[in-house]
Amino acid sequence: MLGKKLVTAQKRGETRALCLGLGMVACSMMMYFFIGITIVPFYTKSVWTTETVCKVLKANINDKVLCPNTKGSEDKAIFPYPCLQVCVNLTASGQEVMLYETEDTLERNPKCSYIPGKSENSKEVKARIEKIASNFKKHQTFPCYYDPGGTQTNVILRRLYPLKGLLFALLWPTLMFTGGCLIIVLVKISQYVSVLSAWQ
Repeated sequence: MLGKKLVTAQKRGETRALCLGLGMVACSMMMYFFIGITIVPFYTKSVWTTETVCKVLKANINDKVLCPNTKGSEDKAIFPYPCLQVCVNLTASGQEVMLYETEDTLERNPKCSYIPGKSENSKEVKARIEKIASNFKKHQTFPCYYDPGGTQTNVILRRLYPLKGLLFALLWPTLMFTGGCLIIVLVKISQYVSVLSAWQ
């Protein structure tokens, strides 16, 4: 009687472990799919792939401009802010080009190098942009990214999705997938050993 209870408990434990392993594998597949349709296209479409050194030539703050907070947004998302324009000397080619914070900055407003987040306090936005301009003037040489193919003549300060960020995003589903497969393999080995012991 006790042996039957032990066998039943063992089978229940194996079933739960097998479901856990399959669930981990399924979740990792869903995470891979989500990363594949969100982050990977942005990474592959970015043409600013080569890092070089940029030297600031000028950093001017012009009059306030209007810019939508998001692409295709309504009028209520449009807010004014001082337009910071940073021109740099590209070391790779020696050209004078416009600097943008990220790829998204160029798409949202090609006139300005930096787009602040939507804020009700215009003084804070102005102070932040003035601080960024002073930092550019203070640290005139810094790494930046340019398009080696020449389709984009401007440069960006940082990539939205660099290679390290993509690998870090793929790390967690990979660990979950590996753990799920390991659990399934261990359960199958346990079942095989149990059947072999019973046969002997």
